[in-house]
Amino acid sequence: MLITVPDRPRLGPRLAFRGWRARRPFWGGLLLALGGGEILLTEKASLKVVMHIGMQGLAGYLLPTLMVLLGLLILFNPSQRLFYSITGVLLSLGTWLTSNLGGFFLGLLLGATGSCLAFGWLPDQEPRTGRRKRRRQARAAARAPAPKGAQGAA
Repeated sequence: MLITVPDRPRLGPRLAFRGWRARRPFWGGLLLALGGGEILLTEKASLKVVMHIGMQGLAGYLLPTLMVLLGLLILFNPSQRLFYSITGVLLSLGTWLTSNLGGFFLGLLLGATGSCLAFGWLPDQEPRTGRRKRRRQARAAARAPAPKGAQGAA
């Protein structure tokens, strides 16, 4: 005996990802995680300007690791994005002292920008329409014929 499942429209993986991405501060979390990853990579740079502060440079590894973690938390738990983004920008600024000038400025800028994007993201808003689009819609509404019942009422 075969049990058949009724056909339902399947979204492609690209459309499913686009829907998932639209419901969260995707770019903010991604930039914060990438900034932390970049700072972690510059910790292992074989340059003479590498600084190690504290016990074997523990803070230099801890802060960017927390930045990566906060970036992922912003992606997968967007309801707490305000706390994560404020903590993320403070950690990004802290890497200035502990992690080679914030990963030679690049990681610091990525982390701070991502945190600001996540902080400013507002869920469930209608997309903004531009002035041109509103004008086109008004012209199209003016050109549209009036319903038949409305003509005889006047």
